[in-house]
Amino acid sequence: QVQLVESGGGLAQPGGSLKLSCAARGLVFSVGLMAWYRQAPEKERELVARINVSGRTDYADSVKGRFTISRDNAKRTIYLQMNNLKPEDTAVYYCNADVSVGVANPTSRGNYWGQGTQVTVSS
Repeated sequence: QVQLVESGGGLAQPGGSLKLSCAARGLVFSVGLMAWYRQAPEKERELVARINVSGRTDYADSVKGRFTISRDNAKRTIYLQMNNLKPEDTAVYYCNADVSVGVANPTSRGNYWGQGTQVTVSS
């Protein structure tokens, strides 16, 4: 019914930049809070940044001043601009969203995850 389609991961050098995208597709009536999480090997999944419909944002302390989350409500898409990347940013990045499902009217609501995209920071 609903898919979160991520793109933009890859390999970057320390100090480099990458930009991730996540689009909500399918029977999407509306999208509420959207967020990026990440999970490094042998570590728990952690919140990186989140953004509500109005554009209010929150960031993990470890990425403040380096990462910027933004959204395009018309495209039902969020972005994560990652600058000054560090090796410790290496992880699989997951998109998460609260979605109201339906066509003409919302029929249900759920929390959805993307498939994950690998970000590797290495020289």
